[in-house]
Amino acid sequence: MVHVLSGRVLLRPTDPERSRLFYGDQLGLAVYREFGTGPERGTVYFLGGGFLELSGRSQDPAAADVRLWLQVADVTAAHEELLAKGVEIVRPPVKEPWGLVEMWVADPDGTPIVLVEVPADHPIRYRPGI
Repeated sequence: MVHVLSGRVLLRPTDPERSRLFYGDQLGLAVYREFGTGPERGTVYFLGGGFLELSGRSQDPAAADVRLWLQVADVTAAHEELLAKGVEIVRPPVKEPWGLVEMWVADPDGTPIVLVEVPADHPIRYRPGI
């Protein structure tokens, strides 16, 4: 078995500075580290138990099947905060049939991002024997 020590999602945005503004200023992700210099520099953000790295530049947006899933403590508060920061809400918070509360936004290249709240009574929180 491969022993994974850390992991991250790598995105190659079409406009790195615009994406840094979105992920850092609008979504409010904390910077883990930066590397390189100038507009093409790389920025790695904390994603709870993982990382999101923006580095390089792409001529085309990420594939349509790439998505980010970000768990938050309070999706309603996240909705209000993102609206105040001018983030376009693709879909406001909705309690799904499977019990999670989900809200959808998209990054500047259109990469879908789902912000998810796991209610206290949801089975994801239940671990038999613990």
